[in-house]
Order: sequence, then structure tokens, then C-alpha cells
Amino acid sequence: MKSFAIPVLLCGAFSFMASSATAPRFDSENLSFSINWPSGLSLGESHLTASRAKPTADAGEKLRFEFGVDASIPGFQVVDRYKAEASGNFCSTEFDRKAQHGRKTTEEKTTFDASNDTATRETTGGGKSQLSVSSCAKDALTYLYYVRNELSQGRLPATQTVYLGAPYEVRLEFAGTQSIRLGDANVEADRLTASAKGPASEIHFEVFFLKDAARTPALVRVPLALGTFSMELVR
Repeated sequence: MKSFAIPVLLCGAFSFMASSATAPRFDSENLSFSINWPSGLSLGESHLTASRAKPTADAGEKLRFEFGVDASIPGFQVVDRYKAEASGNFCSTEFDRKAQHGRKTTEEKTTFDASNDTATRETTGGGKSQLSVSSCAKDALTYLYYVRNELSQGRLPATQTVYLGAPYEVRLEFAGTQSIRLGDANVEADRLTASAKGPASEIHFEVFFLKDAARTPALVRVPLALGTFSMELVR
């Protein structure tokens, strides 16, 4: 059994480590997802976009990412808007979040200062705090695109701190290549298991990335008390 299992595991690892010829540009990307109940019924939708600004005489290349969520259940609506700006090498400069969860609304902005290794978090109508961060800190949106870039080059990012308002320690593990159902077709995707541990909470989930040049996220599964909710790429 061992003599059979070892070659299979090695083949899986080499399949994952295979890199594309060039890193993805993430230029003018626009992805749509369906957010689904455990039963498979749609709960709402989300959209992920990316653009790239060319360097100028006053500033280097910039990456801009946006993520929006519109979902609802009877009596409770979720509307989230995230915007991030980063350098060409995936170092965050700004991160904005506007959220409406039922009657609760949140609006905050985090500004990253790489020269001083700090991040300043400001909440509208609330307080202001400063954190010590690395010289190339990453907000949650920038981190997603950084992970995709690393996967395209056959690398898995090490455990690191990611910022979604508060800091979260994010750990990724490669869990093999699987065939998943996407629309009306079966596709091959690399499965990564992830955990994000923050000051007051911890969440575990899994993400499936297509084996295309851009390592497009195809499926996210999050186990919650009511069951496993999913976000599926719409083609």
C-alpha cells in the first residue's frame, strides 16, 4: 500500500507545484459568484474585480481590488463593499470596508504606511487606532490576489498576518487536486484548507482554485452552525 501511495502523493504534489510561464496580470478582471445555502438554493451574489494602474512619474504601479456581497434571508440583509489598493508587489496601501448586516452598519478605513511599518485603522463615528505591521502588510483582498499569484508560480504562502480591520493569522494547507462541479461541467481544481484566527474568533474554510494561469477561485465552502455555505463561480 505504501509503495502505491507514495507515487500518487508525489504526482499530486508535482501537479500542484507546476507553475505558469508568467505571473497573472489581474488586469480588468471581473468575476461573479453565487452565494448558496447548504441546500444549494441561492442566498445572493458577490462580485470580485481587479485592475492595474501603470506607474507614473510620481507613483509606482498600483493594483486595485473590489469585492461586493449582496445576500439576504427573511428579515436580514447583508450588503458588504470592500476596496483595496496595493503596490505592484502586493503590499497594501489602503483598505476600505462598508458593511450592513441587518440593522448594523460599519464603515472603516485602514491606511498602511510601509515606511514606518504601521497601519492606521479609522472607524466612521468611532475610534482610531494604530498597529505595528510588516513592511509589506496585506489586507484580506490583497492577500487573496497574492495567494493566486504565488499558486501560479508553484508556491504556497507561509502562515502570516492578514488585516480585515483586525489582524488575523491565516494558515493555508494544500489538500490535493479534486474534480468539482461548476455549472454544468466538472473541472479540476486545487483544494486549499484555510484557517483565520483573530482576536476574538476563528474560522475554518476551504477554497478551490482552478488550474488556469490566473488560478481563478472557483468555489469557497464555509462550515457554519446551520450547515456548509458556499460561494460558487458563475461562468
